Amino acid sequence: MSSLLTHFPEFTLAHLAHLLLIFAVALIVNHLLRVASNLIVKPAATQTRAAQAREQQTRTLSGVVYSAASKVVWAVALLTAAQEIGINVFPVAALAGLAILAIGLGAQNFIRDIIAGFHIILEDQFIVGDTIQVAETQGRVEHLSLRRTVVRDSRGALVTLSNGEIRTLANFSRDWSQAFVDVAVSPNLLQEKTLQLLDAAAAELRNDPSWSQALVDGPRLLGLQSFDQTACTVRLQVRTAPSRHEDVARELRRRIQLEFQRQGVPLYNVHRVELVNPAASQESPPPAHSA
Repeated sequence: MSSLLTHFPEFTLAHLAHLLLIFAVALIVNHLLRVASNLIVKPAATQTRAAQAREQQTRTLSGVVYSAASKVVWAVALLTAAQEIGINVFPVAALAGLAILAIGLGAQNFIRDIIAGFHIILEDQFIVGDTIQVAETQGRVEHLSLRRTVVRDSRGALVTLSNGEIRTLANFSRDWSQAFVDVAVSPNLLQEKTLQLLDAAAAELRNDPSWSQALVDGPRLLGLQSFDQTACTVRLQVRTAPSRHEDVARELRRRIQLEFQRQGVPLYNVHRVELVNPAASQESPPPAHSA
């Protein structure tokens, strides 16, 4: 006990100064890492989607770089401090390695989600506000992190998706959307007359200022899609602004119906013949006429 008290002042004066210096250097380096990682972020100069996506990508990359580098700095500081107070760091490092390995094996899904989320943001696969479809889930992205994606579906429900589970997705908010409108008309109607009516409805939609901004290309006639004894189906194609294809398709159908009604032309005529118990009717002989 006396020898311990004899060396205690020496420890407090020499080793304590070294410990304070170690943690001071760690704090300074950590602060410099924060400043350096912030330089990676490129703030959006405009409100365009590309600029906003670029800012989100660089901000996420900055956070990942700072988090990883900061952990390394503090790990080195702790190991150095342990040596200053006389602790053998090799058994500690071995135990820490085993602990990290055990945690890593138990958190494989978590690590997979983090890596997948990093790729989603870095590769700009989608951002908050995009409309996406993953398997049977389709809706608007309301939250995106490295671990999970939260989507508001058509029912209004919030659906949480693990980023590691996203294998294939469809993004409806990029560049343009597309819709096809099929119109069934009577097979007795001349095809030229049908095309004239459809082209008039499409031109009316294109010339409407309230809808022209939502159009990228079309609507244009693709021609006869199918036909049989009951109806002929003509297909139209329209490319719209992102996520506007359903609205434009509904409006185009409405205008086509109105155009056909103005011209007094039926869209289609279906003739149905139904036989009731045909076998019995074939087997029963016609009634005999009495002489």
